Amino acid sequence: MAEKMNQEEFQLPRRVINELLHSAQQSPTEEVCGLVGAKNAIANTCYPIKNTAASPENRFQLDEKQQINALSTMRDKGESLAAIYHSHPTAAATPSKTDIALAAYPEAVYLIISLNTKGVLEMKGFKIAHNSFTEVALSLIP
Repeated sequence: MAEKMNQEEFQLPRRVINELLHSAQQSPTEEVCGLVGAKNAIANTCYPIKNTAASPENRFQLDEKQQINALSTMRDKGESLAAIYHSHPTAAATPSKTDIALAAYPEAVYLIISLNTKGVLEMKGFKIAHNSFTEVALSLIP
């Protein structure tokens, strides 16, 4: 049975946030992407996945084989899919029309990391379903 995430707030340990931001910084010209597994409704593990989009500078597509392997590993570790993350190298941390149209996991939080800022990376979370989105508060925990 899938764990229920708090709809108003998504809890992320500093270690997970640092891993996500570092991943985005390592690829400043192409979108990075992956999954985040949770245990006891708290984000626990990052699963970076290869971006197989034809134009990775402004789109992301999770490598199918790596995605299946990550979901299998989560299941084996007793984790649930908590979030799907990707970066926007030159755009704001809000879902694009393509992000909204292709969102296939309404139960997951979509984390978007923007590199389009001066000196400080921005990360926001969203629930995306039925061609619309709502922002989810991100809560840093130790």
